[in-house]
Amino acid sequence: MRFSTTLATAATALFFTASQVSAIGELAFNLGVKNNDGTCKSTSDYETELQALKSYTSTVKVYAASDCNTLQNLGPAAEAEGFTIFVGVWPTDDSHYAAEKAALQTYLPKIKESTVAGFLVGSEALYRNDLTASQLSDKINDVRSVVADISDSDGKSYSGKQVGTVDSWNVLVAGYNSAVIEASDFVMANAFSYWQGQTMQNASYSFFDDIMQALQVIQSTKGSTDITFWVGETGWPTDGTNFESSYPSVDNAKHSGKKVSVP
Repeated sequence: MRFSTTLATAATALFFTASQVSAIGELAFNLGVKNNDGTCKSTSDYETELQALKSYTSTVKVYAASDCNTLQNLGPAAEAEGFTIFVGVWPTDDSHYAAEKAALQTYLPKIKESTVAGFLVGSEALYRNDLTASQLSDKINDVRSVVADISDSDGKSYSGKQVGTVDSWNVLVAGYNSAVIEASDFVMANAFSYWQGQTMQNASYSFFDDIMQALQVIQSTKGSTDITFWVGETGWPTDGTNFESSYPSVDNAKHSGKKVSVP
């Protein structure tokens, strides 16, 4: 699902929703891997960003491990700054996927396993029809097998770390993708009221309705309410053209962020 952001850290909002309604959520951020000038971020660049985010969160998410040497550079920065990472693994194409697994095997041993919050195989791969549910399920199981054979800098195994995926709420609700939910230890759902064409007055209601539909299907498919569930992406654009009844602006982005975040 589409999203635009003007945040200097190239971070988009990520929110946690616990398995029980009464639980308190946690805020985190998606990180981009390039600086504004197009160069790949260094470990020092990531350290600067994480220091800026420290007062808001201690968790970040990235979309791939090998792109711009993400895991190689972010891993040490996250460890130094006391952050945990949801490590993305891009599942397409074959050469890219092979590079992703090679990055895991090369750089996970250089950091502590406690620095990794979990692994996310694909980001809206179902939404874009990049993979079928069966193909994505196979990749999730494959990554689980790969990381189980890796030990960290202290010799501790990554076996048992949660492996899952992130996708748009509407494709998770679709029954024909249940195999992916079944294969995942946890699932993140993306939801954007802006791309639902909602007015600002109805935006938060639309967001929570979409997310709760996804959570309900995930819980039903897994046969349990005791699961880890995150909102992988949400937000509101600060500029650009309107979409139906949704209008981009800094004020609307600020209002949306306050309404859908969990303190």
